[in-house]
Amino acid sequence: MELEQLIKHMTPACRELFEQAVSAAASRSHRAVEIEHWLDRAAQRDAPDVRELLAVADVEVGQLHADVQAAMERLRTGHSGFPAISSEVTRLLFEGWMAASSEFQCLEIRASHLVLALARNDALRVRASGISTELAKLDEAQLRDRCAPLFEPAASAAAPVDQGGTSALDQFTVDLTEQARRHRIDPVVGREREIRQMIDVLCRRRQNNPILTGEAGVGKTAVVEGLARRIVSGEVPEALRGVSLRSLDVGLLQAGAGVKGEFENRLKNVIREVQNAPAPVILFIDEAHTLIGAGNQSGSADAANLLKPALARGELRTIAATTWREYKKYVEGDAALTRRFQVVHVEEPTREQAVVMLREFAPHLEAHHGVEIMDEAITAAVHLSARYIPARQLPDKCVSLLDTACARVNLSQNSAPGMLEDLQQRADAHRTELERLRREHAMGAEHLEPILALEQEADRIASEQETLAARWQREQELTAALRDLKRRLHESSQRNEDVEETDAATADAPETLRRHLQDKRRELASQQGETPLLHERVDAQVVASVIADWTGIPVGRMQVDEIHGVLGLREAMQQRVVGQDHALNAVVRTMQTARSKLGDPRRPLGVFLLVGPSGVGKTETALALAEQLYGSDDAMTVINMSEFKEEHKVSMLTGSPPGYVGYGEGGVLTEAVRRRPYSVVLLDEMEKAHPGVQDIFYQVFDKGSLRDGEGRDIDFTNTVIVMTTNTASEQIHRLADDPDTCPEPEGLVEAIRPALAEVYKPAFLGRVDVIPYYPLGQAAMAEIVRLQLAAIQNRVRDNYDAALDYTPALLDHIIQRCRQSDTGARQISAAINQTLLPAISDRLLRHLAQGGTVADINVDVDANDGFCIQVHSADDAGAPHPTPQEREERGFLLSSDGGVADGRYKKERA
Repeated sequence: MELEQLIKHMTPACRELFEQAVSAAASRSHRAVEIEHWLDRAAQRDAPDVRELLAVADVEVGQLHADVQAAMERLRTGHSGFPAISSEVTRLLFEGWMAASSEFQCLEIRASHLVLALARNDALRVRASGISTELAKLDEAQLRDRCAPLFEPAASAAAPVDQGGTSALDQFTVDLTEQARRHRIDPVVGREREIRQMIDVLCRRRQNNPILTGEAGVGKTAVVEGLARRIVSGEVPEALRGVSLRSLDVGLLQAGAGVKGEFENRLKNVIREVQNAPAPVILFIDEAHTLIGAGNQSGSADAANLLKPALARGELRTIAATTWREYKKYVEGDAALTRRFQVVHVEEPTREQAVVMLREFAPHLEAHHGVEIMDEAITAAVHLSARYIPARQLPDKCVSLLDTACARVNLSQNSAPGMLEDLQQRADAHRTELERLRREHAMGAEHLEPILALEQEADRIASEQETLAARWQREQELTAALRDLKRRLHESSQRNEDVEETDAATADAPETLRRHLQDKRRELASQQGETPLLHERVDAQVVASVIADWTGIPVGRMQVDEIHGVLGLREAMQQRVVGQDHALNAVVRTMQTARSKLGDPRRPLGVFLLVGPSGVGKTETALALAEQLYGSDDAMTVINMSEFKEEHKVSMLTGSPPGYVGYGEGGVLTEAVRRRPYSVVLLDEMEKAHPGVQDIFYQVFDKGSLRDGEGRDIDFTNTVIVMTTNTASEQIHRLADDPDTCPEPEGLVEAIRPALAEVYKPAFLGRVDVIPYYPLGQAAMAEIVRLQLAAIQNRVRDNYDAALDYTPALLDHIIQRCRQSDTGARQISAAINQTLLPAISDRLLRHLAQGGTVADINVDVDANDGFCIQVHSADDAGAPHPTPQEREERGFLLSSDGGVADGRYKKERA
């Protein structure tokens, strides 16, 4: 038998002795656990079996202890790892198990069996005698005759569960009514309807078993706890008064039930005790699907079949709880089991209901963490968790969020801030590097410049640490003063409530304290600025910072007022999308209608079909919309519809149905929206998808819902669906070619509708907003080039603290290259990335390789349409460079001073 199995078959007392022997070997740095370690623990600790056996054998315990100590001193030390189990100890355990199981029919090894093994096995007897001559007195026959009860099975192990000192109910269940009586269950609000439904079912004569179904985290267990509180307070019908509500621990019921039939015996004992209990008992089975099939071995009854007869007769009133998915999978398939339960749906609460629930729970968090929770934090926890944590359910996620925020505030008040710890780590890293460089420099290495730079950086970090520590100290003092003022204000308010008549001075005291409190808060806010080192209380800012850490979304984005955000949507999108103001106006009008809640609440916030040539801003519109509405470009799901050309791939959008490969993995579209319902869905190149794809979107566009392959209804009412297509691009080019005859957007839509009808079904076009995009003109192309170059200027400034200047000739050069292509603005990025940036990078790297610094970079176009790039270095004062007047005459759009190192690059026009 393996060592692991031998250890599992020990009694708790014997296992404790063995663990102490292991600890003794580890503390002495011994390489292995030997018999000496076990004897030392057995002789010292309170082990009645061993003590009695040693007394019968006339073993002198004091002498034995001295001999064992001397033997342990002779063992080899110096081992730093975890000690191994020696072969002799393994042999001792095996011989003890053989004696226990074969001779005494014991299922567990007692310490007495190990002593008997020392006496009966010749090799172990010689080994024990070598440790102490006292152990030579052990005689197997004497021990068997005089101490036979010590080798028999322990009473607690041999007796059935229901015949021992602890009943099956006490061993495998938790009394919820007793916990409610001791005020160990939190109040439950907002679930009155579900509790009433449970009471209705429980008061039936037969089939009185409710089963709560709902997603994880909606509060199924809390509903049962609310019933327990009602039973204790007497707010239930007469039939339920005095009832004991007990929660069955399925894990404990299954633990250790490795012997065939043991699980079923335990469950039978629980059912029998429930039926025979003097007071009525209601059994609560959480995660009830774990019982279906649990313990089901060949020839044994399934747990569900054990429950069915008692459930049908009404002798076992049971409340079960499981998710709807598990109910359909495990319970609904068994018709006999289904009709014995009455389903009670526990839906996710609305945001308003969740706020009420969280307000009721907040005092418990305040008492646990010792912090003050503002009501704005409660509201923010509900709304932010509902929006940014879609994978979990209310109220579970808002409780977790507020709990974390409370822990963060408590931690900030009682430990050093993270910014200070980070600075200390940086200082330690610099110190280590500096010591190494100084040591190498002393040995002849040339490290003078790095050492000087590190010393300057270390001084800067030390100065920053000092400033930050002083600021933290001041914030601590202000926070302590605020706590004291709040305490005095509370005491003053209590005093004024108790005393009917107070003098004027006493009456003015609360107002004075409130004024001081406001002054201190203003001073603390001024001291903290935008980055507080500690928090006085839990407010919306703290809650938002927790969400930001969990999701990566900036705090500022979460706290922007949605109404003002939608009102400023047009201006914000115009910064990214150029030359398509009519399209942006159409998108913004739809978004404003949705935000004012005047649109159809069953539909998505917007469904747009953006039609136009490639590179005119269709995809950029979707990106800008995601950034402005939902915080970042990442809040957009992009699906390339060209991947769904074949009909059999259409199911990939919703997920494979049962029985097919990929079932349970979720669909490309439905899973993305389920995980992030507040997002933009971009269906790119819609015209390339199979026509069958259009059919699955009818329900989405009309009802804002789509059922996935697993039968779940996915909510699309908080999403914006944007589809792009190049259909009718030739017609748009032809109609918009002449500015004098170019139609208005409405007329353009009507003109291209026949071309759209060749690809899209009329029912599909009738459900979307068709928005045409015009080809980009000269002015729009110039503005896009400016935006692209501005992004490069920002990168130069961020990385080199330098400026990048360019002339209007560069703009004209890039625009001319792009007008020769049919890819629109995409050619701008290609021209810049493939020609301009490589030229700048080459010149810049050559300049840096020569040891120069960068003050600014000038980019121009020479007579041969090549790039003329000048890298100005502040430390090249002697080098010739253009004066500010000369540079202004040449038309640089930005200017800065400095030395010059230039290079010329000839680039032929494409």
